[in-house]
Amino acid sequence: MLDRLRPDEPVVFDEGTIDFLSPAPEADVRRGVFRRIFLSLSRIFAVFAKEFLHLWRDKISLALVIGVPILQLILFGYAINLDPKQLPTVVLVNDQSFVARAVAASLEATGYFKVVGALGREDELDAAIANGAAAFAITIPSGFARSVLRGDQVAVLVEADAADPSATAQAIMAAQEAVVQAVNRELTRAGLGDLVRSSPVEVRVHRRYNPESITQYNIVPGLVGVVLTLSLVMMSAMSLAREVEKGTMETLLILPLTRFKIIIGKIAAYVALAMVQTGLVLTAALYVFNVPFVGSFATLMLVIFSYIAALVAIGLFISTIARTQMQAMQYTIFYFLPSVLLSGFMFPFQGMPHWARVIGEGFPLTHFLRGARGIMLKGNDLPIVLPHIVAMGLITLVIGFIGFRRYRSTLD
Repeated sequence: MLDRLRPDEPVVFDEGTIDFLSPAPEADVRRGVFRRIFLSLSRIFAVFAKEFLHLWRDKISLALVIGVPILQLILFGYAINLDPKQLPTVVLVNDQSFVARAVAASLEATGYFKVVGALGREDELDAAIANGAAAFAITIPSGFARSVLRGDQVAVLVEADAADPSATAQAIMAAQEAVVQAVNRELTRAGLGDLVRSSPVEVRVHRRYNPESITQYNIVPGLVGVVLTLSLVMMSAMSLAREVEKGTMETLLILPLTRFKIIIGKIAAYVALAMVQTGLVLTAALYVFNVPFVGSFATLMLVIFSYIAALVAIGLFISTIARTQMQAMQYTIFYFLPSVLLSGFMFPFQGMPHWARVIGEGFPLTHFLRGARGIMLKGNDLPIVLPHIVAMGLITLVIGFIGFRRYRSTLD
């Protein structure tokens, strides 16, 4: 019967008449759109709930997601200081007069200087700055008070460790003002106020190791350590996690290799890559940025090898506590942030509070920066950088021992 109907003829059923050519009601269209939107949102919410539950059950990832922002807040809020105070200062006072004592007291009153020693020879002064024991050295010449009271020109020498220009810039300006004010104050007390206008004292500033305050001289040598930290720790940390995650660990275990040989083979590959990165950065430092190199290349390589060993040990340890490659990467970032921020690479180390400096001493990057910068900029020899090599060696032994033991248990 249906094949005999014309296209425009309605079909009659029991429930009513339906016109095939008439459009659907507008209300039905809206309901269909809302239904599709609701279904799409419900499916998106289902995926969201699934990912949230997965993250909630992964306690390590959840802790890192919460811990990294908290760590950044603590470091940037409390540890980082771009205007360092209480910088270690040594003085060489060849004049024990009240004017010389007033100058020393005025320097400490600024808050930028903390006198940690009164030395008797210039070579001791040089050694204190070279090995990093002092950031400033103040020399008050003999006959200082007599020359000031006579109105004769006299100079106070302020020597600054300008290898890190940002750490000493504000203190240098404060020193110039403090010395002049102290002398003028003592002249006024002695009834010689007319000499104040003639300014009998001069502050001579000697920026050692970086007289032009070029920031590249401080940053570029440290880039060797930062590049190695990010790449070497991450790659060595992901090595074991990758083998376990991809199921290739069993293949390694059936080979005629001992556990020690497996570890050494993995480490050797990363050490070779680290040396290539080191060569690239050092070449750029010397021939692109023109960073001075006044020390021994052999001593620098000893520092670099000690640092690489420490990084490999840290990466090996991280690889034993990470179950996946993603976790290994997260642990690496969690280590990388405080290592860079508390080592003195980006911000002055002496400007940090005491607790932050104590933590910073535990990072190999801190000792590498002091050793590398000291060799390249100051010409420090092996006896001066040896304490930093020993510190990195101790870190390597402790972390490496723990990591090796955990690595053996993981292989078992």
